[in-house]
Amino acid sequence: MFTKILIANRGEIACRVAATARRMGIQTVAVYSDADANAKHVVVCDEAVLIGPAPAKESYLCAERIVAAALATGAQAVHPGYGFLSENAAFAEACAAAGLVFIGPPAASMRAMGSKSAAKALMEGADVPLVPGYHGDEQDPDFLQLQADRIGYPVLLKASAGGGGKGMRVVENTADFKAALASCQREAINAFGDDQVLIEKYLERPRHIEIQVFADTHGNCVYLHERDCSVQRRHQKVLEEAPAPGMTPERRAAMGQAAVAAAKAVGYVGAGTVEFIANQDGSFYFMEMNTRLQVEHPVTEMITGTDLVAWQLQVAAGAQLPCGQGELALRGHAIEARIYAENPDKGFLPSIGTLRHLALPAAVAFEVGASGAVGTPAPVRIDAGVRTGDAISPYYDPMIAKLIVWGADRAEALARMTQALGQFHVVGLSTNIAFLQRLVAGAAFAGADLDTGLIERHGATLLPPPQAAPAAALALAAVALMDDEKPPAGSTAAGDPWSDAGGWRLNGAWRRQLAFTDAYTNRYADEQRTQVHSDAYRLRLRYHADGWDLHDGAAETRLALAARDGARLTIRLGGAAVHGSVYREGALFHVFTGGLHSMLTYQDRLAHAGAHEHAGGALTAPMPGKVVAVLASAGQQVKKGDALVIMEAMKMEHTIAAPSDGRVADVLYQVGDQVADGAPLLAFEIQAS
Repeated sequence: MFTKILIANRGEIACRVAATARRMGIQTVAVYSDADANAKHVVVCDEAVLIGPAPAKESYLCAERIVAAALATGAQAVHPGYGFLSENAAFAEACAAAGLVFIGPPAASMRAMGSKSAAKALMEGADVPLVPGYHGDEQDPDFLQLQADRIGYPVLLKASAGGGGKGMRVVENTADFKAALASCQREAINAFGDDQVLIEKYLERPRHIEIQVFADTHGNCVYLHERDCSVQRRHQKVLEEAPAPGMTPERRAAMGQAAVAAAKAVGYVGAGTVEFIANQDGSFYFMEMNTRLQVEHPVTEMITGTDLVAWQLQVAAGAQLPCGQGELALRGHAIEARIYAENPDKGFLPSIGTLRHLALPAAVAFEVGASGAVGTPAPVRIDAGVRTGDAISPYYDPMIAKLIVWGADRAEALARMTQALGQFHVVGLSTNIAFLQRLVAGAAFAGADLDTGLIERHGATLLPPPQAAPAAALALAAVALMDDEKPPAGSTAAGDPWSDAGGWRLNGAWRRQLAFTDAYTNRYADEQRTQVHSDAYRLRLRYHADGWDLHDGAAETRLALAARDGARLTIRLGGAAVHGSVYREGALFHVFTGGLHSMLTYQDRLAHAGAHEHAGGALTAPMPGKVVAVLASAGQQVKKGDALVIMEAMKMEHTIAAPSDGRVADVLYQVGDQVADGAPLLAFEIQAS
C-alpha cells in the first residue's frame, strides 16, 4: 500500500480523498493555485504545493507542474479526483513515465471512452444498446446538419470529449441547427480543447440512469448497482439517488451486465460509471462512460456499505476487489443534493462572493472500515470543500457542498433531506437551497415521476414569484434588532439610564414602529421581481418590562426573547415558542426559521434614504466572465430577444439578449475581453412606442 499520495484536485473531492487516505494511514499532498492558498483542502492535507495562478489552465490543468510536485514531495501515486485532469490520458501517461501510479484506469481505456464517437463504435461491437445518431469524424457543418435532418428532430448535440453538461445543446428544428452547433463547439473547445461533436436522437421524457462499475488488475469486474440522475438543469445533475425508483431486479441485472461488458471491452481498471438513457418503458441505451469517480458516488457508498476511494487506493496498489458481485447487497435508499452558489432566479448563474456564514446540518462523519464493511449508514453526510470565510471565485465550479442522506426507504430519505436542507444556512451569496427544497417537496420528485425535463416542466412551481416574509421571520428580525440595541453586559453604558434601550417611560409605555423591506428588491435589476408589498412591513411595538406587544397590521401578539446564543434565538410569539437564526450585516437581516431563509432590510427612519438610480440604457454582465461573441454592432436595429453578446463564465455560455425592440448605440467590449459583474456591455436605446 502507498505511504504518500498527491491529490491533483481541489474542493470537496480533495477533502474526501484526504479523509479516506488518513484513515488508511496514508499521507497526502495537496496542490493549490494562488486563489486557493487558504482553501480547506490545503489545510486538511499533510503537505501542500503551490502550482500556479488562479486560472485552471495555468495551475490545475498543468500536468507537468503536478508531476513535479509529486516527485518533489516523495509521493508514490497521484489521485486525480474528478474534473480537471481526471480523464486525461496524457496525464496518466506522464505519471507513469515519472514512476508514479495514476489512481485511475489505464490511459488506453480513457482514450477508448474519452471520445464519445469512438466509444459508441466500441459499444456497438460489445452488443451494448445505442441511441440512434451520428458518431463519426466528419465535422463539416452542412454534413452534420444533413445527419441531424436524417435522424429527425429534436436532436442532441454533444461534445465528443465532453462531460458535466458542457458542450451540449438540444436542437428542435433544422433552422436552429447551425447556430446551436457553433455555440456547442465554442463551449467544447474552451472546456475540453476539442470541438468535435456527435449527434443523437433526443428522447422525450427520458431518465438518466448510471451504473457504478469497478474493476481490478486481476480480471475481476463488478457493478455496484445504479443511480438515478434524471433531475437536471442545463444537462447538469441536481439531485441523485440510489437505487433508481421503480427499478426491477431483472432490469437492474441487465443494465449492470451491460455496464460490465462496456468496461471489459476497454480493459478497464478502477472506478468508472457507465451512463444510460432510459425510456419510461424500461428500455435503455448507452450514452457514455465516465472514466473516473463521479460527484454522486456517495449515494452508492451509502446503499452498498463501501468506501469507493478506499477501493481505488487498494486496486491501484495491486490488490483484488474487496468483494464479489454476490456480496454487493442493496440496503435502504440514499439521496444527494448538490448545494451550489448560484441564483436560480437568474437562470442558475453562479454567484461569486464570500461565505460570510456557513452553518451545516448536524451530520455524522462518513467512516467505514478498510475493507469497506460498515453497519447502518449515517443518516446525514456532508462532503464540503469550503468553510465560513472562504470565497467562491469565478475560476472554479461554484459547488459549496454535497448533502447526502440515507433512509431505510425512499420516504424516510426524502424526509431527512427536507429536514437537512432546512438546517443548511448560507449567508454571503445566492444559493440553490430554497430551489432544492421546493424540488424535493414537489409532487413530481416526491412521487418519483422522474425524467430529465422535470425541472423545465415544473418551472412555474419551482421558481415561483417571491412570497411575503412569514410572521415568525419578521418577529425574529425585530427581536434581534432590539436586543442588539442594548448595551453589552458589563459595559459602562450598561448602567447608564440614557443608554438604556429597554423602552422605559415615566408616563405610559413606549410605542415604536419598525419597518422592514424584502432585501431581494435590491438584488434583481431585471425588474421581473417586484416588492411583495408596495409598502414596507410595518411592525408597531409597545414596550413592557419583560417584552413587547407586537401589532403587524392584522393582530396584536405578545412577543418576548426567551434565549439567545449568538445567531440562534428562541422567542415567544403569543403562546408559541419560535426558534431561528438571525445573521445581521448592518441593515440586512438574514433570518432562518421553519426551514426558510428570509432576507429583510431594516429601514431606519433616522437614516437618509438613498437616491434611486434611474434605469439606464446599458445591458450589463450578469457575472464576471469573458466575452466570446459580439453579435451586434453600433447603430444596429434589433428586436426584443435578439442575441447581442455571448459571455463565457464557469465554462458555460450565457447570452445577453435585447430587452425590447431598439437600437444598439455602442458596443463597449470585444471578443476576448474580461468583464466584471455588472459591467455595461452595450449602450442600448429603447425604441419609442
